[in-house]
Amino acid sequence: MRKRDALAALVFAVVSGLLFASPALDIAHGLSIDVLTALRWQVFGQRHDRAAAPVVVVVIDDESFGTPPFKGSPILTWTREIGRVLSAIIDGGAKVVGFDIIFPTLIEQSEIPFGDEMLGARIRGFDRDFLRALALGARADKVVLGEVLQQDQPIRPSPGQRIAVGHDRNIRALNTYSDPDYVIRKLPLAFPIEDKLIPSMSVELAARALGVAPEVSPDGTMTLAGYRPPSAAPGTMTLNFQGGGEEVPTYSFADLYACVEKGDKEFFRRQFDGKVVLFGTLLETEDRKVTSKRFATGSEGARAPRCALPMRPETAQFTRNSISGVYVHATGVNNLIRREALIELGRTSDGLIAIAFAGLTALAAIALAPLGATLFYLGLSAAWTAGATVAFTQALVLPLVEPFLAGLAALAATIGYRFVVADKEERFLRQTFGLYLAPQVIETMLASRKLPVLGGEMRNVTVFFSDIAGFSSFAETMAPTVLVALMNQYLSAMTDIIEQHGGYVDKYIGDSIVAVFGAPVDDADHACHAVRAALACRDRLAELNRTATPFEHLDISHRIGLNSGEALVGNIGSRRRFNYTVMSDAVNLASRLEGANKYFGTSILASEGTVKLTGAVFIWRELDAIRVKGRTQPVRIYGPVAERGRETPEQMALAAAYAEGLACWRARDFAGARDCFARIADADRPAALFLQRIKKLVARPLDPDWEPVFTLEGK
Repeated sequence: MRKRDALAALVFAVVSGLLFASPALDIAHGLSIDVLTALRWQVFGQRHDRAAAPVVVVVIDDESFGTPPFKGSPILTWTREIGRVLSAIIDGGAKVVGFDIIFPTLIEQSEIPFGDEMLGARIRGFDRDFLRALALGARADKVVLGEVLQQDQPIRPSPGQRIAVGHDRNIRALNTYSDPDYVIRKLPLAFPIEDKLIPSMSVELAARALGVAPEVSPDGTMTLAGYRPPSAAPGTMTLNFQGGGEEVPTYSFADLYACVEKGDKEFFRRQFDGKVVLFGTLLETEDRKVTSKRFATGSEGARAPRCALPMRPETAQFTRNSISGVYVHATGVNNLIRREALIELGRTSDGLIAIAFAGLTALAAIALAPLGATLFYLGLSAAWTAGATVAFTQALVLPLVEPFLAGLAALAATIGYRFVVADKEERFLRQTFGLYLAPQVIETMLASRKLPVLGGEMRNVTVFFSDIAGFSSFAETMAPTVLVALMNQYLSAMTDIIEQHGGYVDKYIGDSIVAVFGAPVDDADHACHAVRAALACRDRLAELNRTATPFEHLDISHRIGLNSGEALVGNIGSRRRFNYTVMSDAVNLASRLEGANKYFGTSILASEGTVKLTGAVFIWRELDAIRVKGRTQPVRIYGPVAERGRETPEQMALAAAYAEGLACWRARDFAGARDCFARIADADRPAALFLQRIKKLVARPLDPDWEPVFTLEGK
């Protein structure tokens, strides 16, 4: 990797990381919390035992509105019943009860005319039981009413309720904190009221449950029983929702009222002793909040243990992305008591993580191909997601969306940079030299970032040598343009096959092809690949003879010689001009074997070295032992019968007859050899050749120095 490319990758990483960790894209950080909440819930499920939850919720739900005596009555007329349930809960041992329901007026305050008087005057004393329950609970510091702070007109409990609970001593704000995308992820810890910081509803309930007063500093930070909730925004706490629809035990108000009527005080002691209780609503349209639990919601319902009314069967319903507002405050109390508010690292740390993630992706995009870089990005994203999800189980928020977006941007920018700048030279080299050099040589040169130099090494390779039979005889009768078209089509087809099987075309010598298997790229199966390429070339030429226009009426055939052995491969030539080529006696022998085909009437001949390397894959038959020009030692030559497992009975019968005849020939049993070869001579040209040789041999006395070796007279 060049320094210029590494610097470019670093710049892309820094810009992408800073962009997606900037305040303008805080929505991405909020989305990280939402996604992690959902992932943790899906992977690890509920983290706490519901029965041991410090907070429970009593809801006025659809069941309450449909159950007598509440059916058909407005909620303002329920105050006496609410007061009775409140008293039963407090008597059952609840530590404190908070109201997420605000009654700005009571029915006693109604000024609607009813007969000769106002409706409120006619039913004066209607709310006495409710106010008495509030007053008794407030004296024991066990009741906190809610209000909503607004600049002009705050929504507060009715004057009678405020008096009953001792005014502001037992009234706390229910306001929540929405992020720029209008999702609730944080809860205010305190509110400035008349130059004082007053704890929020959740803080007040948790403080009374713990029996200690919260310590609020002027900058908004708060300490409760030695626990200081982490604050990403001053004066707030980031909520840690569990996920699912049964995070907080929920009781239906209708069932609790029926329990009061039943007189089952023991039920209230079992369910509410030592608990923080929140009154709220659980309705389809009223007081719905979109929170960081929006991807991890479940079907809500009052599914806590029942006292008097039967549990309603759970029906399949659409899971919404919002939850009832009472659960926001319940989660806040749980987080404070359990000391598990979310811990956010801060903008600087998030930015550094995004830069690091983008940096790794950008470096991968410089070092790898686009597909490889993309796979690296996806793998890194998966690993980071897993780590961030595990960290989230400990309430630690690692940025998730910001690094992913930064990495994606860096990936796209770096790939674009490579296409426009970095790879421009490589594309030029590939386009320019691809017509002259093997792709493997070009890739090696580009990978090393060095120009090729003179030098070579010894390797075990298989040399492939081919030539068109009778090329000169038909070439001189063809027009140059037709001959060029024929040769281009032939050489292209053969070259494609050789390269598809892992071979490297060393050179073209007229109509001849010299190729190497096993270099420049190492190939342990180079001999098998060379044989397969030779068979495929033979089949492809037969197809060209049938279908290609330049080959019409020519019935062209070619000869292929294969030899495996040690050879010198590398850049060979002068200091100013050289080729990547192969040199050794192995090359010369392959050339001689190619020429030997015309003596035996075959199309493919291989040496014993190649056969030894491929005997487990192919079935061969030995044709003869020959002495080629330039060598004194005889060479056993073989022809391929078929790939093992694909041979036919006819092929095996012919090979067996030929092997028997060759054995008789070498044993000087010429009569036996003649009988064997005669059986197959009509179908096999090498057998017919042997019949001719036997006929000439027996026509004169046998030379005492005779040996069963055929000496080739030419190349």
